[in-house]
Amino acid sequence: MHLKTLTLRGFKSFATTTTMSFEPGINCVVGPNGSGKSNVVDALAWVMGEQGAKNLRGGNMADVIFAGTAKRPALGRAEVTLTIDNTDGALPIEFSEVTISRTLFRTGGSEYAINGTACRLLDIQELLSDTGMGKEMHVIIGQGKLDEVLTATPEDRRGFIEEAAGVLKHRRRKEKALRKLESMQGNLTRIEDLAGELRRQLGPLARQAATARRAQVIQAEAFDARARILADDVAQAQARLQAQSVNEKKLQESAAELAARVARAANEVSELQAAADAASPQIAALTENWQRLGSLVERFRGLANLATERERSLLQTGPSAHRGEAPERIWQRAEEARVEEESLGKEVRAAEDALREVISRREGAELRERELDQELATVNRSVADRRELAARLNGKIATASSRIESLAAEKERVAAAMAEAGKRADAAEQQVIELEEQAVAHTDGDDTLSIAHEEAARVRQGAHGAVEEARQAVAAAQSSVVEWRTKADTLELSLAPEDATAWLLDEHRTGVVGLVRDAVKIAGGWEAAAEAALSGVATGAIVRDVDAAVDALRAAREADAGHLELLIESGARSDRDDAARAALAQTNLAADQARLASDVVEGEGGSAVALRALVTGTVLAVDLAAAKQLLDAGAPAVATMAGDVLSGTHAWGGQVQAAAILARQAAYDDARAQTTAATEALARAEEELARAHAAAAVADEDFDQIAAQLGARDSHLAAVSAQLGVLRQSLSAAHQEIERNEERVRRIDHDLERHIDELADLREQQGQLEDAPEDLAKHAAELSAERDAAHKLTVAARSDETEARLRLRTREERLRAIAGKSEALQAQARSVEARIAQEERAAARRQEAAGVAEQVAKDATAALVVAQEYLAALSAEREEAEGMRATREGELSAARTSLERLRQEQRELDDLGHRHELALAEQRLKYEQLAAKAIDDLGMSADTLVAEFGPHLMITLPQAEGEKPKPEQPFVREEQEKRLIKAERDLARLGKINPLALEEHAALEERQRYLTEQLEDLRQSRADLLGIVRDIDQRVNEVMTSALSDVAREFETTFASLFPGGKGQLVLTDPDDVLATGVDIEARPPGKRVKRLSLLSGGERSLTAVAFLIAIFKARPSPFYVMDEVEAALDDTNLSRLLGLFEELQDNSQLLIITHQKRTMEIADALYGVAMREDGVTSVISQRVKDLAGS
Repeated sequence: MHLKTLTLRGFKSFATTTTMSFEPGINCVVGPNGSGKSNVVDALAWVMGEQGAKNLRGGNMADVIFAGTAKRPALGRAEVTLTIDNTDGALPIEFSEVTISRTLFRTGGSEYAINGTACRLLDIQELLSDTGMGKEMHVIIGQGKLDEVLTATPEDRRGFIEEAAGVLKHRRRKEKALRKLESMQGNLTRIEDLAGELRRQLGPLARQAATARRAQVIQAEAFDARARILADDVAQAQARLQAQSVNEKKLQESAAELAARVARAANEVSELQAAADAASPQIAALTENWQRLGSLVERFRGLANLATERERSLLQTGPSAHRGEAPERIWQRAEEARVEEESLGKEVRAAEDALREVISRREGAELRERELDQELATVNRSVADRRELAARLNGKIATASSRIESLAAEKERVAAAMAEAGKRADAAEQQVIELEEQAVAHTDGDDTLSIAHEEAARVRQGAHGAVEEARQAVAAAQSSVVEWRTKADTLELSLAPEDATAWLLDEHRTGVVGLVRDAVKIAGGWEAAAEAALSGVATGAIVRDVDAAVDALRAAREADAGHLELLIESGARSDRDDAARAALAQTNLAADQARLASDVVEGEGGSAVALRALVTGTVLAVDLAAAKQLLDAGAPAVATMAGDVLSGTHAWGGQVQAAAILARQAAYDDARAQTTAATEALARAEEELARAHAAAAVADEDFDQIAAQLGARDSHLAAVSAQLGVLRQSLSAAHQEIERNEERVRRIDHDLERHIDELADLREQQGQLEDAPEDLAKHAAELSAERDAAHKLTVAARSDETEARLRLRTREERLRAIAGKSEALQAQARSVEARIAQEERAAARRQEAAGVAEQVAKDATAALVVAQEYLAALSAEREEAEGMRATREGELSAARTSLERLRQEQRELDDLGHRHELALAEQRLKYEQLAAKAIDDLGMSADTLVAEFGPHLMITLPQAEGEKPKPEQPFVREEQEKRLIKAERDLARLGKINPLALEEHAALEERQRYLTEQLEDLRQSRADLLGIVRDIDQRVNEVMTSALSDVAREFETTFASLFPGGKGQLVLTDPDDVLATGVDIEARPPGKRVKRLSLLSGGERSLTAVAFLIAIFKARPSPFYVMDEVEAALDDTNLSRLLGLFEELQDNSQLLIITHQKRTMEIADALYGVAMREDGVTSVISQRVKDLAGS
């Protein structure tokens, strides 16, 4: 795994997109100061999750976004993308390349992504933590990181090792679990308080619930009585409603009969009305004709009068005379207007020509005036420029003179300061020499004390190591004793007989000797084969003779004890070992491949012969292949270590008998022997531990005494070293001040020489400027006078142009006023002539119309006479029809009177029916009210109420618990009313009742049960979390013990490489507590006896910090490391040693080094040149070194 590419967009000085492709091995980033090299380191830290703006050399996180320059605007976001080669699978993700990106917007938002998928910062940190790259970023050694390592507390140094060891994620898990425990404790306390509060509330609420139950019984009594009373009211209302319904039916029959009579009378009236209506159209037609004929008579009379009047009017109207101007005069005026219009047109054209001439003259004058203005301005600018140049030269001459004087004075001051610094340096150097001699003398005198301290520390460490070894030996012995004792107990339980053999031993029958497994001894490794050869007898018992065997078998069958396997000591003798031995000799198998069973199986006492007889002729083989060879060579039977048995006539086996009784017996015997040995070893280890504790106590006391003496000496040396450091700083400051003053004097001399030359040049320029020609002012005056004359001509031309424009506008207005007047007068003359002709034609038409009006008057008078005759006849016929209509109207009035009388009777009957309806509605309303009351009060309909609680039903009175049932009673309203009053009185006597008490009590009990369960769950969860914390502590303890040991070993090696002949070591502040111990650094360079870091020089301190970090890198390698100018202050010798360590590191890790050292660049595999362009943006150029070597 190594870094592959790094792409920066808008990050700090990388305004444009910049991609750096890294090589495995050593990569060096070089460039001048301020070019942006360290920004590459910041980008790596930032993309891997750095959250501290100060660690990125900024005030806030927005400072990482390109802030803009004078030539480039600021950007709105910064983005860094890091691609990691994961071919080796170091990262726990199934990709050969992993790309991590981080984007920050100037508005404050940020985004993280892994392979283009959005994620959280925590995801990136956990992904990298498995490779030893955590949030502390120990793989990135920036500027100032070395001093941070040296000034860090022991606990902070431990943090570097933790991150490299990859235990930070375990610590985060532990912290998360502890936070959960803290939060859970609050919940646990709260639930316990709630449970206690619920227990306090249950008592009063239980009493309220009992009262509510009593109230329910009384309410049920009141409900029954109220329901029966209401059911009686409903039943009575139903009866009254039924009676009212019968009366209503009779009224409806009478109303129907009267309605029939009214209908007949109405029909008669309708017939008479129809007859009257039939005569009405005839009379109406006669009346209409009479009215129309009278109107016609009036119209003829009016027409005759109108025609006579029209004739008279036309004859009186004569022809009218013409008024106004004669047409001939109008034609004359039109001609005069035409002549005047032509004259004005000629005058307008002449005025336009004059205006054009004046405009041309004015434009020429203005052009000349502008030319003179420009020439005069040019001359004036030249005069002003010379004046300004003279003023600037005077100012520069004064400034240069003043600067020369101040530089001379400053040179005198610097010379005086340099002399004073030389005096301070001489005094400080003398004091440093004296203190160094004093320190060396004191150190040489106390060398014996340092050697004694080292020897005491070595003895103390050895004593504590011996204690720890003894303690581990005791723990190992205790564990061994427990292990073997447990194994022996387990095997002893497994050896207990489980068939009839156990029964036989418990019976203590005569002739039973013991168990076969106790009497037999098998050579190691052949237990399974021997048990197979014994044909099951290995699990059985031993009897003395056949009679004892028969007796045992008979008893077992009678007791139904189970199956028995017995070995008879006085059994038959046989010897088939000759054939077996011959087979062994023929096959020539080794002793570990095959053996006679009789040589392996040994017995104790009288059972030895019987056991040998059982296995005689049987050979034990290591496997089936060897068994086949032996059987072919003539062996009677062969048993294998796997428990298989072969003979010439039969075979059995096929399954490994891992739990063979003889093997378990052998294992049991061995466990008993090992237990005894382990117990003895435990006693010896405890004695050794006691002796080690005593030796350690003595070593601690000696070490403390010598450490106190050494502490006093070190305090004195520290005071001398501190004073020496102050003097050295003073001496260094004096020398630096002298060097600065010398450099300052050189710069002052250079500046004086430069300013003197500059003053001479300025004076020369001033002389040249004073010799310039003086005719510019005279030429300017001449141009000014000429421009004034041209201006006067321009003004006169503009005045003439204005007058010409006025004359032109006057003539144009007069022309527009008279234009069209001639055509208008001609049109007017033509109109007058047409009107005169029209009046003559109208007089002729009036004469003709008078004759027509005379004829119309005559015709209208004749028609009037005929119409008056027809009107008289029509009046007589109309009077006759009116008489007949009066007779019919009398008959119709009599019929209507009879009809009205019948209708009055009908209305009276309807009123009676309405009263009955009101009474019925009232009864129905009462019934509905009772029904609604039944629903509202009792929750049931009226019919259901009567059916279940009606007065026709018998009443069963309730009885108390244990009381005999009461007989049924008929409904008596008074008794039910008394019953209701009593129930209401009892209910009131109970007082205030909580109707929700029963539900609240049940809910509270349920909640208490729920809280109790939750409390148990929380306690179990707390126990689980504590178990997780213990597991994490155990894991961290194991990992850190190994890591601290490895880092300490590598530190000693690395320190020896950087300081040949020196000695360095890491010391734990609390060795007994690996989880909390800090790490101190003891360093003693060659030729010095000091160990404290504060007494080392600056270079030694830096190398010590590098040694510590490289020890971590070697003990727990990370995929890559970034180092920012860590070798800047080293000399060639120490640089060579450090570069050697870099070359060792590149075997397992990739290195990215920011450097100015040429020798560091020489060992690099790739170089990256970083430069700052003129626009303030960093650019990068890369080059592989092997490509350079090839070219």
